[in-house]
Amino acid sequence: MTRSTIILSIYLLLTLSCKSQNESKEVSKVQTEIQYDFTTATLLKHVKELADDRYEGRETGTAGAKKAKNYIITEFKKLGIKPLGKTFVQTFPVKEIQGENIIGFVKGTSMPNEYIVLSAHYDHEGIKNGKIYNGADDDASGISALMAFAEYFQKYPPKHSVILAAFDAEEKGLVGSFYFVENSIVPKNQLKLNINMDMISRSDKKEVYAVGPQHYPQLKPLIDNTQTSGNVNLKIGHKEWTFASDHAGFHKAKIPFIYFGVEDHKDYHKPTDDFENIHPTFYIDVVQTIINFFKQVDIQKL
Repeated sequence: MTRSTIILSIYLLLTLSCKSQNESKEVSKVQTEIQYDFTTATLLKHVKELADDRYEGRETGTAGAKKAKNYIITEFKKLGIKPLGKTFVQTFPVKEIQGENIIGFVKGTSMPNEYIVLSAHYDHEGIKNGKIYNGADDDASGISALMAFAEYFQKYPPKHSVILAAFDAEEKGLVGSFYFVENSIVPKNQLKLNINMDMISRSDKKEVYAVGPQHYPQLKPLIDNTQTSGNVNLKIGHKEWTFASDHAGFHKAKIPFIYFGVEDHKDYHKPTDDFENIHPTFYIDVVQTIINFFKQVDIQKL
């Protein structure tokens, strides 16, 4: 190693260390100003874990995906989430491999036969040309948000029954979510709403979009009246995203949906979609904003 290389390495280490310290200070400062319904450090911990190289990009059918599946199930159990069926796992075919949805359940206190499906996908692009596509924003961010909801439900049991769905094979063509809807474990007419979260952890403009009110105008007042957290700008838009993620299967079955997501960024579907590139404060505030939306929905007869 040359002297210039050593100097560069030291500089990079110092820069990354300072960035990490600054982000921690920023999150801590925000925590003292805003009350959250979940543990913010744990939210970030789950994203960092699932976006680690050890999970090898979580491609459907791989060892990395199975590792992610086991991690999610373990965390669901810790948070008191029960399986919707006999087990947490719903298997389905994806060409010559097998996909595995993870389906958790919380029984509603006053409307147990009306189900709200909270969803995110845990699969990603895997390894391509020797590079790991970790998918921190896409969609470890959504999966960690499911954990935040589970923590919230420990304190505030929902009035509706809630299904927490960690879908597989989204990157293979939304296969897992379509299978879930088409082979519903509960009567399909009891599935009243899907809240899908896919890419919610970074935005230079601090914008997160709610797609769905364009098709289901009864949901627009709920979005309009949602209290945002921090500096999050919640916008209705991007009708072209109607079939862009796991909410598509619900929409096809005429089940109302709201999809929360950010616009594509420079690391979208690239090996640089790493934990270090998410925006922690924005992400925390987006998750709280989505929970605030849920609070409004949960008191409605759907």
